[in-house]
Amino acid sequence: MSSPHDKQAVVAAVLASLDAGETPERIALRDAVRALLAALAARVPGRSVEVRVPPYGAIQCVEGPRHTRGTPPNVVEMDPETWVRLATGRLSWEDAITHGRLRISGNRADISAYIPI
Repeated sequence: MSSPHDKQAVVAAVLASLDAGETPERIALRDAVRALLAALAARVPGRSVEVRVPPYGAIQCVEGPRHTRGTPPNVVEMDPETWVRLATGRLSWEDAITHGRLRISGNRADISAYIPI
């Protein structure tokens, strides 16, 4: 199991690649996405909103009605690079929506109050 320091380092490395206009290493991007998803789940526990970052991960968060089967009513989905930028404050929620980088459904899917992490 990796330490929190390792997770911070991988997020920083991915951000450095993105800031330089480069494509991050696939494994580093995967690890950064998963670390940031886990941080969101820990910060905002619950099961009413599903945050998806294919192909690397998905979590449920935000208190409220629990989703148990089928397609969740409240979903936020984005690509890995968008998630890393959004979760670290490099991209605002409003800009992500304006530029079509988020797919959102459900009346509880606005998680902008919880990011950046």
